[in-house]
Amino acid sequence: MLDLKIATVQFENASGDKAYNLSIISRLSAEAAQRGCHIIVFHECSITGYTFASRLSRGELLSVAEQVPDGPSVNTLIQIALSNNIIVLAGLFERDSINAIYNTYICVDGQGVLARYRKLHPFISQYLSPGSEYVVFDLMGWKAGILICYDNNVIENVRATALLGAEIIFMPHVTMCTPSTRPGAGFVNPQLWQNRERDPTSLRAEFDGLKGRAWLMKWLPARAYDNAVYVVFSNPIGMDDNQLKNGCSMVLDPFGDVVAECRELGEGMVVAVCSREKLEMAGGFRYRKARRPELYGHIIGKEHESKLAVTWMSKE
Repeated sequence: MLDLKIATVQFENASGDKAYNLSIISRLSAEAAQRGCHIIVFHECSITGYTFASRLSRGELLSVAEQVPDGPSVNTLIQIALSNNIIVLAGLFERDSINAIYNTYICVDGQGVLARYRKLHPFISQYLSPGSEYVVFDLMGWKAGILICYDNNVIENVRATALLGAEIIFMPHVTMCTPSTRPGAGFVNPQLWQNRERDPTSLRAEFDGLKGRAWLMKWLPARAYDNAVYVVFSNPIGMDDNQLKNGCSMVLDPFGDVVAECRELGEGMVVAVCSREKLEMAGGFRYRKARRPELYGHIIGKEHESKLAVTWMSKE
């Protein structure tokens, strides 16, 4: 099975402007293809924008959402893949045949949709329905999985996806730079973004500190390391509606090492080669083989003791 050359991207999306966002996706897909990439990966709701949905009524969100696989944005994405001979992963809001709405991420090639995944833990809008299944699919001789943003903070989701055979997990996000109960969290002042050319140092300090990358690096490498999988993380940079995001789209290998990362204070793309030999060399491969589920299967699968509703404090 061949090595996979994967591009992960950060860009500043426009809320609700699907034509604009798809134009960027098209341009960057062409660039990745020119660089010899097999696959290009974009962030959560990269087609539609994300945070603005928190202010939409159900009717307004339905008007933004599209059917999958028959919606116009999906068809455009397939044409982008066909024109550039590249596999494209991107996100949008989906509505189904009974008008349930999902935060959905799709993988397409030039022939159609290869995979559709619905976020298991959505909360940006009360009108979103949760997905109900893991998705692992064939991708150029590899097994790939998808988990969107908060899904990755629930570690059982990552383990389950790996146990279903995933060797690469695509992890699209819109995250960081939001308030939380943890020390150091908070919003980043949008004025720093507007002033980034004059004062990149102040913005970089915020983006790389506990509001941003330093928090991400507390846990994201562990997801790759513990499960011996490649992790492809994608995240927007710039303003997503009224929230500033810090990008740092990256690829991590099964050792938990960052092998490629966007460091620009703006639109960026990095490329990494995923090679199969690392999958069994990594410690996580041995740890999975050493599991003793008879000891803890009934514990991990146990129902929550409290059925109280969860109040979502943040994007973390």
